[in-house]
Amino acid sequence: MNQKIICYDKDLGIEAYSFTGVSQNFPNHFHDYYVIGLIEEGKRNLVVNSQEYKLVPGDLLTFNPYDNHSCEGIEGERLTYLCINLKKEIFQPFTGADLPKFLAPMQAQTKVAEDFRQLHQLLMNDGDVEEKETLFILLIEELLQQYTQTAQSILTDEQGTIAEVCSYLETHYDQKITLEQLCKIVHLNKHSLVRLFTREKGITPYRYLETFRIVKAKELLEQGYSLTETADRTGFYDQSHFTNYFSRFIGLTPNQYRTIFEKRKEV
Repeated sequence: MNQKIICYDKDLGIEAYSFTGVSQNFPNHFHDYYVIGLIEEGKRNLVVNSQEYKLVPGDLLTFNPYDNHSCEGIEGERLTYLCINLKKEIFQPFTGADLPKFLAPMQAQTKVAEDFRQLHQLLMNDGDVEEKETLFILLIEELLQQYTQTAQSILTDEQGTIAEVCSYLETHYDQKITLEQLCKIVHLNKHSLVRLFTREKGITPYRYLETFRIVKAKELLEQGYSLTETADRTGFYDQSHFTNYFSRFIGLTPNQYRTIFEKRKEV
């Protein structure tokens, strides 16, 4: 059975996903939030920031914002997967202004997985607010103590160049952007820019732009914008192009994602 369920917990401000029996492969992409996920069934090949990993049931995923990642099934195995998405500001009560950074994108067979599973079940079933909050605090404290360090803000010259390109892409994502434009901004030729960007980010400038457009599209869908208007506001040339990209990156159609937040407003 192929089933994809997503819910939004208004008490904690957390998205929770549950994928059952999924065969879909996910192309290289990133999110602007943290992702904590648990493999329940199925084996997967995972690539994060150009590093390869093998996932098996019981492994916990810990993605930082902007970690580029892709995954595909092994020998046709279907994936059953639980995850929660955490916006960066959620960590402020725990770490203040400094964002944490997970040192690795997966934690093999960790005991923290059971605590995550309990919290996820409460989120998916709209459990008791106090219990959810208590389990969430305990889970975050466990993850911070065992698997993170404080993110560093010192940039090399090359990192600064790529940060400038990323900033431009994130500011002008709703417009047509050419490689030539980006080259003029940082005074590099096309070959040097693509090579440097891909080496630093593990993803091409074009894929970075398309992924960031999906990030902004999610925000618009959450606010109730139509698919047509969302596609137009985020730089996709038509609704079909937008729907195809969204489904490949998120695992849900834009309409399925938008419906979740429509139901939330009805409550």
